[in-house]
Amino acid sequence: MKACVVQKLSGPSGIAYTDIDDVSGDGGNVVIDVRAAGVCFPDLLLSKGEYQLKLPPPFVPGMETAGVVRSAPPGSGLHVGERVSAFGVLGGYAEQVAVPVANVVRSPAELDDAEAVSLLVNYNTMYFALARRAAMRPADSVLVLGAAGGVGTAAVQIAKAMGASQVIAVVHRENATDYVSSLGADVVLPLTDGWAQRVREHTYGRGVDIVVDPIGGAAFDDAIRVLAIDGKLLVIGFAAGDIPTLKVNRLLLRNVSVMGVAWGEYLNKVPGSAALFSWGLGQLVFLGLKPPPPQRYPLSEAQAALQCLADGGVLGKLVLEP
Repeated sequence: MKACVVQKLSGPSGIAYTDIDDVSGDGGNVVIDVRAAGVCFPDLLLSKGEYQLKLPPPFVPGMETAGVVRSAPPGSGLHVGERVSAFGVLGGYAEQVAVPVANVVRSPAELDDAEAVSLLVNYNTMYFALARRAAMRPADSVLVLGAAGGVGTAAVQIAKAMGASQVIAVVHRENATDYVSSLGADVVLPLTDGWAQRVREHTYGRGVDIVVDPIGGAAFDDAIRVLAIDGKLLVIGFAAGDIPTLKVNRLLLRNVSVMGVAWGEYLNKVPGSAALFSWGLGQLVFLGLKPPPPQRYPLSEAQAALQCLADGGVLGKLVLEP
């Protein structure tokens, strides 16, 4: 079969589109004929040897896939030809991938494979973050930092789908304002000096109930300041590069919380939770939630797709299609 193989840890240029052996269902794995593979930032880091998981070449990247079942172990409940999505296992940049049963979920009937793969990590993470960690209620207000990125896109859409009274999006890229507005954000602000004051103005001085922070860095301090009483800041990641620190007396005096969000780690520690969160997200999809159209590349052009991600030229999700 064809696959994209990291042959040198030099970033996108070190990936070759080549022939490799077919995968097998040994060990109780589900074999999936891949129809769409998601391109995500960890893939880029892996290709440069900069991810927390260090792999020597050669290896096939790709942690998000969607397609149809080619074979499944007895008792799995999965059937040949069934549409499924899979996460958390490398090998997705290929025509086939073998995945443990626990990492496979059924793809929503309402979405095609490229749209379904767009849901996998970012949308499940944000559903977990808002529904489980923040216990979001209808009429809560939500501020999303880094709203033009993959996590931010998901946060805006899921917050609206869950009944947020107001979603305020903050973007770093000037050309992203119209795009983020089209996702349903009520207010879009640039991440420039004074952004926190503008958030207060749009909330009439009250602040917001929930902050979604996938960027960290210098914005973190102001994000704490714009929380309303009983507010919660969700730490998703550190795209800005710096991991912020916090004097916890600020939480005590203002009656606010900072909460960590690690969806993948939660799944590892709480067996069966993947199906629960996937079901909840599926209900939102059934009610009309749909990710924005992904940017599609042929599998053979994985180099170009990853380079586009590295250059910061992505709005929404990048997807490879064999």
